[in-house]
Amino acid sequence: MYNIDNLKHLDTGHFFLMAGPCVIENEDTPRYIAGHLSKLSDKLKIPLVFKASYRKANRSRYDSFTGIGDEKALKILKQVREEFRLPIITDIHSPREAAMAADYADVLQIPAFLCRQTELLVAAGETGRTINIKKGQFLAPEAMKFAAQKVIDAGNSRVMLTERGTTFGYQDLIVDMRGIPVMKKTNLPVVLDVTHSLQQPNQTSGVTGGNPEMIETIAKAGIAAGADGIFLETHPNPGEALSDGANMLSLDKLEKLLKKLLAIHQAIREF
Repeated sequence: MYNIDNLKHLDTGHFFLMAGPCVIENEDTPRYIAGHLSKLSDKLKIPLVFKASYRKANRSRYDSFTGIGDEKALKILKQVREEFRLPIITDIHSPREAAMAADYADVLQIPAFLCRQTELLVAAGETGRTINIKKGQFLAPEAMKFAAQKVIDAGNSRVMLTERGTTFGYQDLIVDMRGIPVMKKTNLPVVLDVTHSLQQPNQTSGVTGGNPEMIETIAKAGIAAGADGIFLETHPNPGEALSDGANMLSLDKLEKLLKKLLAIHQAIREF
């Protein structure tokens, strides 16, 4: 159903989870997170895709951390993929990156700010990998069918769409849950990016803020609205994360959240 190769626990009928750190910071942290997530996936029978960017191309300030080097980070993603037998999702930012990242990742993600870039979408589609397109903060959910069609017209029907909030004033986002059923009319899987939906961009400090205490609320609403998958960034110590720590979920809080989401998902399936 979700067009992701080697995804375990699909037969459970649960929503799937895309989770991991914002960016590869070093070798040990992503392996630790992946090990924890893999155990949770098996325990709760939730299909899992491990998420991490090999580079953060969109940063508020020039001196912000962007990564440890593309090749080095991609090799760490490959190690995680092989060690824990998990499909990998990572962002790409330009057409030339598509083929490079496809050698390491099962799912290529189109960042929200780039969701209308035709050459990027076509190049991603031509890799044959599953493509996850994040809805731009500036875009109506009805318009996402056109972004998806660019990938499909490139010969690839393996497409997912992700809601990640809509610009609300200059320094906040809001999640319109109506976007989930609207995008599901495309008959493509629809994901809710919980943590990025709670970002507070354009802060005067130049560092993006967040509202992590609302993660549970937004996640539960997303499952209730019919999201096929939940996307979130998590870290053992968000305060020490080198990117997006202000809106991450602490890793030790994830199991409790997932159990609540499973209960909501099960209740919906009974009607």
